[in-house]
Amino acid sequence: MDQGTARLERSDPLVLFDEWLNEAWAREPDANAMSCATVDAQGVPSVRLVLLKGRDARGFVFYTNFESRKGRALGQHPEASLAFHWKTLRRQLRIDGAAETVTDAEADAYFATRPRDSQIAAWASRQSEKMNERFDLERRFTHYSVTFEGKPVPRPPYWSGFRVVPRRIEFWLDRPFRLHERIVFERASDAWTVERLYP
Repeated sequence: MDQGTARLERSDPLVLFDEWLNEAWAREPDANAMSCATVDAQGVPSVRLVLLKGRDARGFVFYTNFESRKGRALGQHPEASLAFHWKTLRRQLRIDGAAETVTDAEADAYFATRPRDSQIAAWASRQSEKMNERFDLERRFTHYSVTFEGKPVPRPPYWSGFRVVPRRIEFWLDRPFRLHERIVFERASDAWTVERLYP
């Protein structure tokens, strides 16, 4: 076992995540892009890319329209699996956990940081619903641009965030001859257990 791998096993997985993400930002243009897998009430899985917008001691936060496919799925079955792939670093990271909604104050604070056109787009898009033609979206965007002209754009009531509270975090490192490293942390009460997996 090399010293770097031994250090991984002794690390706090959340602190280690921050280290990996910071390293990824130096090499990857969208280092915070992550796959987010959900399951709906019928057990049908779905996966898409979303952007990590926050990480604190409680978990990993992303924002969305609650009426979107993923928003509805998480409302029905509040569990999610996240995956990061940083190709230039030859690393993957997987997170499994329960998904809970962020507070209104958190959602308002983040929404206020978005570019104004992105705020208006949150009102204009009926995310995941059928659209007859693109002009419908553009018309709605123009409507809300006029509606909120000269004043702050409020957060739509259906637009907020989810925090994935990690129950399991797996760190994967590429090694020659497919002898990769897989180190898994699992939450046990307020502590983490750690174990290795065969690649």
